Amino acid sequence: MDTLTTPGSNSLDAYWMPFTANRDFKANAALISHAEGLYYFTSNGHRLLDAIAGLWCVNAGHGHPRIVEAIQKQAARLDFASSFGLGHPLVFEYANRLTSIAPADMNHVFFTNSGSEAADTAIKIALAYHHARGEGQRQRIVGRQRGYHGVGFGGLSAAGMGPHKKQFGMLLPGAVHLPHTHDPVRNAFSLGQPRHGAELADALEQMIATYDASTIAAVIVEPVAGSTGVLVPPVGYLERLRELCTRHGILLIFDEVVTGFGRLGRPFAADRFGVIPDLLMVAKGMTNGAVPMGGVIASSAIYDAVTGKAGSGAVELSHGYTYSGHPLAAAAGLASLDVYVSEGLFERAARLEPHWQTCAHTLKGLPGVVDIRNLGLLAGIELGEDPVRGKALARNVYEHCFDHGVLVRPVANTIVLSPPLTIGEDEIETIFATIKAALKSD
Repeated sequence: MDTLTTPGSNSLDAYWMPFTANRDFKANAALISHAEGLYYFTSNGHRLLDAIAGLWCVNAGHGHPRIVEAIQKQAARLDFASSFGLGHPLVFEYANRLTSIAPADMNHVFFTNSGSEAADTAIKIALAYHHARGEGQRQRIVGRQRGYHGVGFGGLSAAGMGPHKKQFGMLLPGAVHLPHTHDPVRNAFSLGQPRHGAELADALEQMIATYDASTIAAVIVEPVAGSTGVLVPPVGYLERLRELCTRHGILLIFDEVVTGFGRLGRPFAADRFGVIPDLLMVAKGMTNGAVPMGGVIASSAIYDAVTGKAGSGAVELSHGYTYSGHPLAAAAGLASLDVYVSEGLFERAARLEPHWQTCAHTLKGLPGVVDIRNLGLLAGIELGEDPVRGKALARNVYEHCFDHGVLVRPVANTIVLSPPLTIGEDEIETIFATIKAALKSD
């Protein structure tokens, strides 16, 4: 792997890195110095085709000039303004633009600074909604096994990835979990949505029988589960979940931090699947990764219930962040949305999906490949274990690809892929050819 020699034993020590084996990384550090378009460059000049869009977020490619210019101009004009009882025009403009591409009747957005904050915010809004309607006993949150909703206490409680929880105790009480939808026996190597598994949504009925619907506030799921290895929902699964939530007065929250802003060839996964949630979480691609930002888009019914309950002059929702609706983030969000729409990136992703799918499934039958999952410009290549080296094959593939100029993401035993939507067919072929060479080299 291309590495950077550091001049001094403590030069990298001060930074406690997130989700990183700090000691291993700092002993053999590879640092990114700059980026342009589809590529990262390390401090040693090694060029890397970015097959993961930074971290699911750089949908328009790195350093897009219109986004860079918007941030620069805004920094010179207004660097910060509080959203607590104040405001600035740009954030209201962005809220209107964002809700204009949101699913029907989702007309209000609460801005946060990340997907993790969006998860906690969505949960709090759900609780506040039921409280405003006189059903404050609805406090239970239903997540899903293998779900990921960031690292705040609310999102982590609703999430279903055990290794992320084990250091932090019991977290929030009352969170329960639906079964995940991964069924390799029936669905391995599905092209797009798997055919089997819609009935797994009916586990919500069992929870209702156990806890009673009157105690359940919300169900929170990723339409496509990203961080666990790209788990695509079975045909009919989200539709059944929506019907059950509606029938029992339970709010449905979609975590679209990964799937939002064109990843599935539509503005949101809700559009792709034709299933409209009550609350929709966003982050990552909303600013093309250039400035931290997140948000929760809410239906008018939820907004009206929460704001209408409060008396005149009262704060309707006692929640927010210092940097909610930050001017630079709003500028980046507006510019990113302009780029996505004017350059047709959502439609581009839809056009590229068949080629992406075909290339991904050329890996079937290669050593170690046990499943391939794909939808939109997302893919998960699930691999077996390397009995010789005693570690997941995914890590071996990552290292080979890095050395050969392609950046992929190993998640346990799965290679996860989510390139910028500006990618072309040639680069798609390069990504999968490099993975293929990595698998054959082992």
